[in-house]
This record gives sequence, structure tokens and C-alpha cells, in this order.
Amino acid sequence: MEHLINPQVKNIEISGIRKFFNMVAHMDDLISFTIGQPDFPTPEHVKKAGIAAINNNFTSYTHNAGTIELRKAACDFYEKKYGLRYNPESEVIVTTGASEAIDIAFRTILTEGTEVILPGPIYPGYEPIIRMMGAVPVHVDTRENHFRFTLNMIKPFITDKTRCIVLPYPSNPTGVSLTEEELKEIAEFLRGKDIFILADEIYSELTYDQPHTSIAGFIKEKTIVINGVSKSHSMTGWRIGFLFAPENIAQHILKVHQYNVSCANSIAQKAAYEALTAGFDNALVMKKEYMVRREYVFNRLISMGLDVVKPDGAFYFFVKIPDCIPLNSFDFALRLVQETKVAVVPGSSFSNYGEGYFRLSFACSMETLELGLNQIEHYLKKW
Repeated sequence: MEHLINPQVKNIEISGIRKFFNMVAHMDDLISFTIGQPDFPTPEHVKKAGIAAINNNFTSYTHNAGTIELRKAACDFYEKKYGLRYNPESEVIVTTGASEAIDIAFRTILTEGTEVILPGPIYPGYEPIIRMMGAVPVHVDTRENHFRFTLNMIKPFITDKTRCIVLPYPSNPTGVSLTEEELKEIAEFLRGKDIFILADEIYSELTYDQPHTSIAGFIKEKTIVINGVSKSHSMTGWRIGFLFAPENIAQHILKVHQYNVSCANSIAQKAAYEALTAGFDNALVMKKEYMVRREYVFNRLISMGLDVVKPDGAFYFFVKIPDCIPLNSFDFALRLVQETKVAVVPGSSFSNYGEGYFRLSFACSMETLELGLNQIEHYLKKW
């Protein structure tokens, strides 16, 4: 019966990140720099809110868009943090993680043959959904611009088929963000054009050198903002995301969400409410520690002679494999883990423009970072 499977589904692959992680997960004494989640536990007060929800039998369906208290808290959080005002009644949807928010946004705005412009390298969670919709992903090579997806890079790829531009900042895998001026330029260029912006801002609370700026602040009427509590409050497994959009867009996305999951997990919604209210600044503790780790890892990589851009946010370095090593990124990562038991993610997991690089996460202890980087340095010296 496999011949009856949707060809668009048959032609997509499991994420390269997961594929590589599953290959090496069985190894003993593995030092993993592959992790894409905070290494901090969910805050105690947030966990207690989830437990209380169970004990109080808050285990039924909620409104399709999420509880009104959580929607109000999400809108209040975004207004206080980033100066963006949304109506909790009609302009925010609580989703099953940011991944579902991306899915329902694309399924609402894309039709067959339309094009979506994305920076490359990029997180692999966008392209499969675009292809399943019969739309066309158009990757822009940002490597020569220090991974910055600026207006001058976008302009040549705009066609009459362009339906959406994806701005995933801070970026996974590069950690790069765009400045306020760079975002303003993109917004002004797109004003009056029938092109959506999907702004994936899941790492917005983990920025280091400048406050996070959302492009929705300049062109809200055509921007769909994606966020959640996974990275900001170390709640990846709770699966709570948010989609913000003007009412005339959100009302249609809500229909897709309704038939997808009905509503997000009720218990997790209670925990997320606690996170966004009592835990308004919970990310600061993690952010402070990440900044220390970032400096340490950056200095170590530079001392090894590696070509790397210092990340503005998130918790990743995207490192160029030295030219003297005649291996593609997958084989490099495989040899590295086989010989040193240090696991990194092959750059090819992040589009063809990630080839020749590897992603290293610093969401782990300083002790682990030191040990793993020592192993990498020893391995590189062999070449």
C-alpha cells in the first residue's frame, strides 16, 4: 500500500538533527553538543502550577485558542518585553509548541506553486511543511554575509510567486540576529506587497548583545509571529507555543489549529501561565550563564584556528570545518563521535548551505564544554 502514500510525504526525510542523534544516542560516555534545549530544569514554581492543575482536575478541553488567562498573559508578556500589542480575544493562539504554530501558519497561507524565501543555513523544520503544501522553498545563501539575511540578499529572490519570507531570529543554527535597522529596511521594502512574513522568535529571550526586536513592530499587518516557552522557561517537553497575528489572519489559522489538535494541553497551559506571569524574567538566570559559556566557547574555538561567527543569541555556534579536512559535514561529525565520543550536528542538516560546517550547542555545563572542546582540539590536531 506504500504506493498510495502522498508523494509529498514520501519525498521528505526525518530531520538530519534527529537522524544523527539517533545514530549515536546508544554510545556510552557520550559528550553531546547536539542538544537543542536548555540544560536547566523547568522552574520549580512552574512545575508546581502544572501539578496543581492536575490536582484541581483542570484536565478538560479549553477554548480552541487556549485559555483566555493564558492568552492575556502572552499578550501582556509581548507588550512589556517587545512593545507589541495584540488582542488576546482574537490575535493569539496557544499551540502545541512552536512547531505546530509554524505548521498551521504555512497550511493557512500557502498554496501550490507559491514560494517561500528562507535564509540558508536554517533549522530544518520549515522546508518539509512547505513542500507538503506543494509550495516551493527558496533558500538564500547567507554564508558570505556572516549569516545575515538582509534586504539586499532578499531582493533578488522576490518573484510574483513569493508568498512568504521566513525570518528565524535569533537563528538556529547560527545564533545570529538582525538589527533594528536591518529589520526596518525589510519591512519598508515589503510594505504594500502581498507577501507574508513568518517571524520565528522562539529564542527572543536569549539575546546577548542587543535587546530582541520583532519585525512585527514595523509591519504588524502582514507578520505572523511564532514564540513559546520552550527556550525562555526551559519547558520544551510541555509543548506550549504561541502564534500572534492580526485578527484577519489569525481567524483563519485558528480553523486549521482546531482541526489539528483542538487545543493545547490544558495542564501545560496552566504551567505556561505561571511561567509568563510569576516567571516573567525566569530567562535571565539562564541568559547570564549562557553568556559566560558563549565567551568561553568562542575563545576556545578561535584559539583552535576555527572560522566562526560569534552568536548574538540562542545557544549555538555554527563552525566551519577546516579546509584541510577532506570530509563532508556528516562524515566529519561521524568520525568525530567515533574517535572522541563528542557529538555535534552536521551542517548539512540545515540545508545545502550548511554543508562544510557543524553546529555546536553550549547548552551544557562548563565542565562538559571544557572536556568536549579538549577532545575536539586534540582531534583537529591530527589533521
